[in-house]
Amino acid sequence: MNIQFGREICGHLHSAEEREWLVTNGIGGYASGTVAGLLTRRYHGVLIAALNPPVRRTLLVTQLSETLEYDSNYFPLHTSRWTNEQVDPTGYDHIQQFALEGSIPTWTFACADVLLEKRIWMEQGANTTYVSYHLKRSPQPIKLYLKVLTNYRDHHSSTQVGFWKMSIEAAEHGVKVTAFPKAQPVYVLAEQAEVYLCNEWYQDFDLAQEHYRGLPAHEDHLHVADLAITLEPGQTVTVVASTDVNASLNGQEAIARQRAHEQHLQECWASTPHSQTAPDWMQPLVLAADQFIVKRSLPEEPNGRSIIAGYPWFNDWGRDTMISLTGLTLYTGRSDITATILRTYASYLDQGMLPNVFPDLGKKPGYNTADAVLWYFEAIRAYYAETGDLELVRDLFPLLQSVIDWHQKGTRFQIQVDPDDGLLYAGQPGSQLTWMDAKIGKWVVTPRAGKPVEINALWYNALGTMAQLAIALGKSTDDYRTLAQQTGKGFQRFWNPDYGYCYDVLDPLDMEEHDASLRPNQLLAIAYPHSSLGLAPLLTPEQQKAVVDVCSRKLLTSHGLRSLSPDDERYCGHYGGGSRERDAAYHQGTAWGWLLGPLVQAHLKVYGDPQQALAYLEPMASQLRAQCVGSLGEIFDGDPPMHSRGAIAQAWTVAQVIQGWVAIANAPSSAS
Repeated sequence: MNIQFGREICGHLHSAEEREWLVTNGIGGYASGTVAGLLTRRYHGVLIAALNPPVRRTLLVTQLSETLEYDSNYFPLHTSRWTNEQVDPTGYDHIQQFALEGSIPTWTFACADVLLEKRIWMEQGANTTYVSYHLKRSPQPIKLYLKVLTNYRDHHSSTQVGFWKMSIEAAEHGVKVTAFPKAQPVYVLAEQAEVYLCNEWYQDFDLAQEHYRGLPAHEDHLHVADLAITLEPGQTVTVVASTDVNASLNGQEAIARQRAHEQHLQECWASTPHSQTAPDWMQPLVLAADQFIVKRSLPEEPNGRSIIAGYPWFNDWGRDTMISLTGLTLYTGRSDITATILRTYASYLDQGMLPNVFPDLGKKPGYNTADAVLWYFEAIRAYYAETGDLELVRDLFPLLQSVIDWHQKGTRFQIQVDPDDGLLYAGQPGSQLTWMDAKIGKWVVTPRAGKPVEINALWYNALGTMAQLAIALGKSTDDYRTLAQQTGKGFQRFWNPDYGYCYDVLDPLDMEEHDASLRPNQLLAIAYPHSSLGLAPLLTPEQQKAVVDVCSRKLLTSHGLRSLSPDDERYCGHYGGGSRERDAAYHQGTAWGWLLGPLVQAHLKVYGDPQQALAYLEPMASQLRAQCVGSLGEIFDGDPPMHSRGAIAQAWTVAQVIQGWVAIANAPSSAS
């Protein structure tokens, strides 16, 4: 499936700057920008390197500001907005077409009768970005001038120049920039370029998306060199931005490696039975899925892998990894990656818990999540069901046993099974342990300490998984079945007969009564457990239908499910403003794309209609042409037009849409 825009998008600044592109390198580094070529975020740049993969992401090269000279005329190809609100130059005027070739952003610039193509991609496994220019049509040679703008800062930060002096040196075929004595040098190189060193700060770039997010919104970047390149008709030249002085300068070979990588991903997808009937718009998601998979080395697992929760600002998170794992890897035909990530995360199990957040260098992981380890069980269940890999099950089973033991006797944050009803309690004052985890200072925005509905659905699923794996290993299942039976019986406490749906939290810490907020979490009690576990449903057929119906009626949007019913006085249908305003709305009405996966699975169980279930996913096809071209974002406004917000590319959104399709493809009587 080709995704492309002509001048109907590219020629209008508002439309072109709202659409962003992303390329990644498999170790946490990335490059990102807008279709217009305009910087609108602090996270935009040609090279944001992961200096301690997959973290310490650092902006090194911001922009190659291009100007084309032809027939004594100069055509700017880049666009900049300044703090005086002036847009100058307006290079977007010359964009005839933007296209996503696989995962490679490609621009076609039309300047008089010249057509120039630009492509950008990264070397997998290296902090190296390639930018190629191909003179597709011209009656004579042209000259291309590139202003190289650099920086050196954490990708969350911003730079105001002050008295900062960087070291700028000539290097073979280009320039070497060292921000300070112990900084990682960065190289910008091109074999065919004439290089002229510079040292001038360009000040007061205005960043529109940072304005929207209520954050400092202007920045300065250092102009370190001019590259002058002569291009003959039909010729291609490649500029390389890298932390490696020995990075290959052969652009033809580099792009061939990237296309071979993409071909491998598509072949893995094609090897799966559910790919055969998949709609065309699933293909870009297969490439998008790969962008989140990163290397995370451990002493005992040098080739360990993890999953970046979202671009541009998230690291790898335990919860997000486990919710995303099967959709991104297993169901795209890459079960070897699934197994590697399951083994990698086994190294982080501690007191029956997995970390929520993997911070940057020098900090310990935070174990403030009740559900990451429960999603781990589900990922193992799905992996075993798909592969029959008993070796991995045998290796991990003792660790899983210890998780169950810790949850029975109690672990951090008062996470413990209540012996009276078999339900799992989680939380203490000031904690936020579920995926609805927004916290502002000491204010927990959605306090869910107690017995959350989805935590207990996942706990029941984990017990069933243990029984299933025990059978596979020839071990007793009695303890797990007994625990599951008690949890299943106790789960009926969640049913609220007055409202006709489930309580969101039982026995809440900060409330005298059960929390009857209408939220989407209860869908997990239908989507999980899987029938293969041999467990009785947690809800009766009538209750399941009521839950699916009310969640569809009150929470469903075109791009996900609202986190709170619009009928609730706390509902906020617009996500924006400063940090406090955004966090206050995050789980109080904002719609989440990843919840489409559980909705589809629940709907299939209740109605058994694959075509209706597919209709829940189909609007996401349009999102591939919206905020991050070729990928799916984190969240959306709860109110129309349900604009994409938050991270431009989110792992669990991509994963759960893929997983939703797999559930549809595998559904009985599916003709999709």
